[in-house]
Amino acid sequence: MMAFCLAFILRGNMIAAALGTAFGNPLTFPLIFAAAYRIGIFLLGRQPERVGEANLFTLLRHLDFAALWHPILKPVLVGSLPLAALCGAVFYVLTWQGVCLFQQRGKRRTL
Repeated sequence: MMAFCLAFILRGNMIAAALGTAFGNPLTFPLIFAAAYRIGIFLLGRQPERVGEANLFTLLRHLDFAALWHPILKPVLVGSLPLAALCGAVFYVLTWQGVCLFQQRGKRRTL
């Protein structure tokens, strides 16, 4: 609902807002994170590591993410790049096809 409200207020595209929230929402974030982590581990040629208990509030207060960089953040970053490239390519093709169909319908109406 927030995406639709913001799209309406900013005169944005409601369809784009719906698609953006359909793929990036709290229900899909764990799946995206897990996929990026697994792909990153594979690309880096490593095995998943167990990370000791990390106090998130301490890390945020001191901005000390070094303890999580090697075991978690680096594989997620590396794994998210091919995921983003794949999703970008798929949606580019779908958008291109949609625009072509839209233009063809517009030409038919003018004839």
